[in-house]
Amino acid sequence: MVGGGAAGLSLAHALTAPGAARPLSVTLVETPRPSLRPGERTWCFWEEGGGAFDDAVAMSWRRLRVRGRDGVLAERELRTLRYKMLRSGAFEALVRTRLATLPEVRLVEATAETVRNVRGGAEALCTTRTGGRLTLRGRHLFDSRPARTLPPARSTLLQHFRGWFVRTEAPAFDEDVVELMDFRVPQPPHGLAFGYVLPLGPREALVEYTQFSRTPLSRQEYETALRHYTRDVLGLGRFDVCATEAGVIPMTDARFPRRIGAAVHRIGAVGGATRPATGYTFSAVQRQSRAVAATLRAGRPVRLPPPHGRRALAMDSVMLRALDTGRINGPDFFARLFERVPADRVLRFLDGGSHVWEDISIGFSTPVRPMLRTVAELPFLPRRPFPPTRGQGTA
Repeated sequence: MVGGGAAGLSLAHALTAPGAARPLSVTLVETPRPSLRPGERTWCFWEEGGGAFDDAVAMSWRRLRVRGRDGVLAERELRTLRYKMLRSGAFEALVRTRLATLPEVRLVEATAETVRNVRGGAEALCTTRTGGRLTLRGRHLFDSRPARTLPPARSTLLQHFRGWFVRTEAPAFDEDVVELMDFRVPQPPHGLAFGYVLPLGPREALVEYTQFSRTPLSRQEYETALRHYTRDVLGLGRFDVCATEAGVIPMTDARFPRRIGAAVHRIGAVGGATRPATGYTFSAVQRQSRAVAATLRAGRPVRLPPPHGRRALAMDSVMLRALDTGRINGPDFFARLFERVPADRVLRFLDGGSHVWEDISIGFSTPVRPMLRTVAELPFLPRRPFPPTRGQGTA
């Protein structure tokens, strides 16, 4: 595995789970260069009951809120699912601790400069911390390093955000409820904007300002938006900013190649794991990791399944195009969706786990006429390149 982030660690974890029909040796290569390693990130996902990484979960919730531009509130309780928050540092520490006890796992600090197919497998040409050369070979190579550019697409928006971890002087948060989308913020001329609040206690929370648009903002613009949201919308009073985080996540209907030759495979965001319509990635990484591990552990040829089904990707393409063209009003679209559809069903849809009849019912909860117009034009739209992003985070 090249890359020790969510995708590489998740696959290594799945490959080394007990019960394999045949032993597997795993080498995980992680760069020591700080400039190539992302900062601390927050990942959110949902699942039923307990999960493999619960020991690292910072918080979980059963209730979600979405607020329209007019302040109208849709608050929903999840029946079987739990919305979970995971900090990347805690996840990486947990998985690395588990892997460190396994003799079949080798952790290597080096920067993979080149990966390529060779006779009998693949190899990574690496540079060590001290500048030495290192060549690693294996039957399969799984590469999760970010791409420098995005593949051509019909529609591409960027989900870009900045967040503050805040601690207030007085109790200010309902720690049982996630503020999933709060549209009571000024809306940009193109795309949409919303506040996002993950409460960690009555006086602590991660508060984010997020946009779906074509271009990221300056740091000052994010800071101004966060000050407005925390002061004028949430009314937090006096508080301290304990930490910050920021990211840019491409939301695109581009086609991501998952296989580069016979033995080099792309996993994680670079392999298309990010859900185009939402930016969520972690759950798709886990599904893909389990599927790959099942084939390798059983001694079968590697099959890297698509992270998302065709029906889900088709619906995402329609929504992205409708948002990008302005045919639908983004805040009204999402507010109405959560108002009319049970929260568990919406989350299953966003995770690609909904049934056809559920997708149809969700479709009828959206503006039908602009959606049908978008469906009709999509097959005739060319795929065009998109400018490279300045950075990438993970929701």
